[in-house]
Amino acid sequence: MVEAILIDLFSLPAVLQNNIQGLLCRTLETIEKCSSIPAPFIYVMCYQVQGSEGKGEQDSLLPALRDFQSLKKRLEVVRALTTAAALYTIKQRLDEKDISSIKIILPTLRKALMKVYIDHLFTPVYQFEFEDLQVASDCNNLQITEPQSEEQTLSTQDVALIQSEIQTYLESLPSLKGELTILKSSLIPDDIFLHGFTTRTGGISYIPALSSCNLFSSSKRRDPQVVVKENLRRLANAAGFNPETFHRVKTDHANAVCIMGKTEPDSYDGIVTDQKGVTIAAPGADCIPVLFADPVRKACGAAHSGWKGTLLGVSMATVNAMVSEYGCNVKDILVVLGPSVGPCCYKLPHESAKEFHRIDPKCVRHFDSATPYIDIRRATRILLESGGILPENIQDDSVTDQNQNITFCTACHPDKFYSHFRDGTNFGTQIGFISIKE
Repeated sequence: MVEAILIDLFSLPAVLQNNIQGLLCRTLETIEKCSSIPAPFIYVMCYQVQGSEGKGEQDSLLPALRDFQSLKKRLEVVRALTTAAALYTIKQRLDEKDISSIKIILPTLRKALMKVYIDHLFTPVYQFEFEDLQVASDCNNLQITEPQSEEQTLSTQDVALIQSEIQTYLESLPSLKGELTILKSSLIPDDIFLHGFTTRTGGISYIPALSSCNLFSSSKRRDPQVVVKENLRRLANAAGFNPETFHRVKTDHANAVCIMGKTEPDSYDGIVTDQKGVTIAAPGADCIPVLFADPVRKACGAAHSGWKGTLLGVSMATVNAMVSEYGCNVKDILVVLGPSVGPCCYKLPHESAKEFHRIDPKCVRHFDSATPYIDIRRATRILLESGGILPENIQDDSVTDQNQNITFCTACHPDKFYSHFRDGTNFGTQIGFISIKE
């Protein structure tokens, strides 16, 4: 079911762009005949002539729409200097209304172009269908027709130009929710390692649950990869690492570890390296982003430790990889537990809680309830210490030093962090990252 219509007049002559009342009326008549939605949202995308801002283009259309009174508040003319800017503005309007089904009416020659923009600016959450907009040879008439089977193919150069246009536009956008903030541990020596844990501020993601420095894109979320890439670029600039040599774990909630420089597994929750200038990272949105640093052998690691990964020993698997691959002494390895859901908030079903109770009864609160509270940080510390990590080499602010302000509870601080437990399925992601300075 179509929830919104986008009429692309971006490439049409100005005389036609300013004479679209007939097209809008015919479009509404067609939709009303074949849709249960009497008047879906209509977005008209036009080229913005420089110096013509604020001329009231939308108001000039309304007299022709007297037969469609319900449309007045559902019509928006979006004028911009680039297709990327216009489409991104329309995407914001769609997301505000939680719309995902869109019909695009556009000139046939624009279809291949439009699909490239859509592939970059949208995710599989959205469904698109197309109708062709035919322009008469005298440029005085517009007509909507069924899509033609033949479609123009864009060159690699054309696609690269579109990508560059999108990137340039996103780079021009202001940061949201304040400045980009990076939390750092005093345990990891700054003269050898570059590291940090991100918060949710300082990016460009505008969807409330993802705002603003979301660092993960998926087919189930509305934040496209290009937005996450721009957030990462801003983080890299602030932190001082190269985003082109950035590697994030491919989470599977298990205990596999990737050794940088060797064959990459299909999925893994731990990653280690001794290569200078390579930044490795682990995500977290309640799960613990854990950073590892050996200042003696100059090696580092990162792990994503959720409740499943904690039970499977992903943190010690990462330590063991550093020992076996780089000759690290386990007593030299420093470990920092990043922002994650605390025992104040996190619950699991009783069957899963039993596994944490076996590690240490103090890892579980209200054990006899159906959903006990779980301390995955405590379980992680116990497993690390059992593997030989010195207690003084583990930073967990919830027990070691409240003043460090690293191991916040993500669920308790909606202004600072994303939380799957708190926000549900459409949640954002922060990361912990580390690299060896060159």
